[in-house]
Amino acid sequence: MIRALYTAASGMNAQQMNLDTIANNLANSSTTGFRQLSLEFQDMVYQNLVTPGAAPGAPPSDAIVLFDGRDLSQWAQQGRGADKGKLVAPKWVVRDGTFEVAPHSGDMFTRQSFGDSQIHVEWSEPSDVTGSDQMRGNSGVYLMSRYEVQVLDSFGNVTYADGQAGALYGQWPPLVNPIRRPGEWNTYDIVVEAPRFDGDKLVKPIYVTLFFNGVLAHIHRDLMGNTEHRALGKYTPHGDMPLLLQDHDMKVRYRNIWIRKLAGYDQPER
Repeated sequence: MIRALYTAASGMNAQQMNLDTIANNLANSSTTGFRQLSLEFQDMVYQNLVTPGAAPGAPPSDAIVLFDGRDLSQWAQQGRGADKGKLVAPKWVVRDGTFEVAPHSGDMFTRQSFGDSQIHVEWSEPSDVTGSDQMRGNSGVYLMSRYEVQVLDSFGNVTYADGQAGALYGQWPPLVNPIRRPGEWNTYDIVVEAPRFDGDKLVKPIYVTLFFNGVLAHIHRDLMGNTEHRALGKYTPHGDMPLLLQDHDMKVRYRNIWIRKLAGYDQPER
């Protein structure tokens, strides 16, 4: 009962507090014992304190800011030509607090790798609408470089269900399509529970929860493997991987990207 009370009140693991001390204090009916118990629980409550962002969508205090409107120092691309096989500075264009896909330059990915995480991404489609179906503002947010949340101008644009904006590409359409008009800003808030492997064996698939412009589009949705075009994906064992943004040769803009590394209720903050 003491462990359950401790866990419910704090979310900390057993190593962060001496449970014998709590038990002794509970057994001690003196005022001193209960005062000490109160102080111990008070300490636990404040251990994982996180300061929220100053405005909706702003990064909380424990977030890793991947783009703050100034530069792409947190990102890289695979070199080409003489730089083939090297990581190079991105060629995507930073302008007015945003960055834009540089068509034909290649995908862009974070220099850090991530597993279980909370991700915030804002993106906008060109206001000068051209093309249709998958050739209209196509890009993608690749979780762990393998699992795509589709980015597309789906405003009045007919395409296949699991290829529209907010789709877990090629596998699951979003529950709803709350996309904004071209030129306006869309927001993805994503929770990733990374897959687990035991050697070559899949123990647990990836699970994805997505809020699209504040509207639930996927809830704890498992994937059948990596996302592919017109092909059934499969799992290949991997650890933490970079977050990747797709170059689909269209000038999609992004801004305000941050990520939080997540830990379980009974684990210390990373």
